[in-house]
Amino acid sequence: MLKEQFLKAMVAEDIGRGDLFSRISTSKQIRAYIIAKSNGVFAGWEYVEAFAQMYGLSLEWNVEDGSRFNEGEKLLFISGNSKTILSMERSILDIVLHASSIATLTAEYVDAIKDTGVKLLDTRKTRPLLREFEKYAVRCGGGINHRMGLDDCLMLKDTHLRTIDDMDAFMKEVRQKIPFTSKVEIECESLEMAKRAMKAGADIVMCDNMSTKETKEVVAYRNKNYPHVLLESSGNVTLDTIKKIAMTGVDAISSGSIIHQANWIDLSMKVE
Repeated sequence: MLKEQFLKAMVAEDIGRGDLFSRISTSKQIRAYIIAKSNGVFAGWEYVEAFAQMYGLSLEWNVEDGSRFNEGEKLLFISGNSKTILSMERSILDIVLHASSIATLTAEYVDAIKDTGVKLLDTRKTRPLLREFEKYAVRCGGGINHRMGLDDCLMLKDTHLRTIDDMDAFMKEVRQKIPFTSKVEIECESLEMAKRAMKAGADIVMCDNMSTKETKEVVAYRNKNYPHVLLESSGNVTLDTIKKIAMTGVDAISSGSIIHQANWIDLSMKVE
């Protein structure tokens, strides 16, 4: 969904047939600000800028996407028509709250493995119709997007593998039919599966829910026999386990929890 369409749909959901306060209030020029009531990492700049252009608001920023902020800081000043600002208040706050909460948790995961050289990836476990927005928030927190959808990388999960009788023949057909620039990733639950996937021509092998011991064995086999293959680890990734997983030697770790387990931080809008 285009950013403008997304924002218009948000506003329509909240305003409905019209903001009742706007019916009885008098328009005046006001200045409001968003203040942090907790620490965090900011995300939402692109969307609030689009809001301002669509609805004639003026913005003064003290943060940008990816900026760390502390409780008590004024992050943004918004100037414009009082009816517009007050009608947009919840939509603007929801944008920055949702995005900044994901960015904040993502940054914690990134910090946990910052000295390892391993990349943190998101997943397709996003809320319906919010994938582009939530993955944008991940980038603001320092994470890297995994595939956006089924059309930019062919991932063969256990469910797909159950339908394939001849992997070698299937992979030959794959290389003829998918775009030249598209990668093939195969989900593997054991060292033996990983060996077969590499032999079949996978560009990326996912070590899915493997123990750190078995993951290290996959890394050692890859390094010796297929050094061009990328290794991704996934499954049961938490802040407590991610550093241990990173030390196995994989190239990347994917986690859906950076999105679906992000608890909202505390931000508020005030009028001067």
